[in-house]
This record gives sequence, structure tokens and C-alpha cells, in this order.
Amino acid sequence: MEKPYIIGITGGSGSGKTSFIKALKKSFSKDEICFVSQDDYYLTKEHQKKDDEGIENFDRPNSIDRKSFVRDVKKLMAGETVTIQEYMFNNQEAEPKVLTFSPAPIIIVEGIFVFHYKKMRKQMDMKIFIEAKENLKVIRRITRDQVERNYPLDDVLYRYRKHILPAFEKYILPYRDSADIVINNNAHFNNGLEMFKGFLKNKLVELNKEK
Repeated sequence: MEKPYIIGITGGSGSGKTSFIKALKKSFSKDEICFVSQDDYYLTKEHQKKDDEGIENFDRPNSIDRKSFVRDVKKLMAGETVTIQEYMFNNQEAEPKVLTFSPAPIIIVEGIFVFHYKKMRKQMDMKIFIEAKENLKVIRRITRDQVERNYPLDDVLYRYRKHILPAFEKYILPYRDSADIVINNNAHFNNGLEMFKGFLKNKLVELNKEK
């Protein structure tokens, strides 16, 4: 099997990474592109470091099971199928699914720390950074965490100010200038999405010719 083409996608919390990935998935089959999210590799709550107020901080590079994340991507690169349990962000009302990742000619890895992890970054053939204004990211984070993850508003705002924003400035933003493509998502990412979809379709044709 030829080495898959590896693409990393990152951006701050609320920048629109998940929506961008969902839109991409509608245009490609699992045989064409395998999508792997760093979010499915969070360590459980009891393994998270607490801040000075006793609140678990999920916005640290060590909040992720980095070894398993890198290991599973390498398995996919080697042509192996990977099966894991979906991470539900401590939402006790949600039922986790069993996720299966199958090898594909293009693998997209997504998450806030995917560029920061050196072993992961070294595997990437292309890096995409999605950005948005800070006030928009806060609003999107509030909407997502209250509706989808059942988090109280005070908790969402505290974590954004104390955990999310400092992590963005330290572990995410410094990699913006080394990204191959920066996609603006203040109003929408439609133009960037269509451009990227065109690139992926051309890349798939190119990879099929190399077989």
C-alpha cells in the first residue's frame, strides 16, 4: 500500500473545525478519505489535571491520550483498521458509539493540538488552519457546550477564559504561520471549503494514477 496523503486541520475552539469536517464528509466516501478526530482520544475526567480552583482542565496537550492517537494514525497509514469508543465529553445523557476508522488514500486528522504534537506534525503532507474572531468563537462555544454537551453557562465561560484562550495562544496560534492554507470562518467557510474540496478531488485522481 502506498503511503496515504496526510492532512492536518486545526484552529481554536469555536473556529468551526467540526462543521468544516462535517461538510467535507458529505462530498467524499470512506474509501476516499478517513477522518480522525483528536477529540475521540481525550483522557477521562479523573485523569485530567485540575487548576487552582479545582476545575479539570481539558485544554492541555496532556489532556489527550497522545500515544494512542499517534499509534492509531500510524496503523491507518500501514493499512490497518482501527476501532475505538466515542468520547462523549462527560455528558452522562449521551450514549457512546463504537467508531471504526478504515484505511484510505487520504487521511485527515483534526484537533486543537494536532500541529503541536511533533510526531503527528511530522507525518503531515498539508496543514490547514481555520480561524475566526475571538468573540465569534466564544458565542459558538457557548452554543455548542450548552446544547450538545449539557454544560452550564458559568462553567463554559470560566473554562473559556481560564483554559481555552490561554491554550489557544500557547499551543495553537503559534502554528498559524506555518500552515499551508488559512481559512477564514468569521461569516462562513464556503469559499475555503469549495477550494479545498477541489484540491482533494484532484489529489485522489493523482493518487489513483500512482497505484
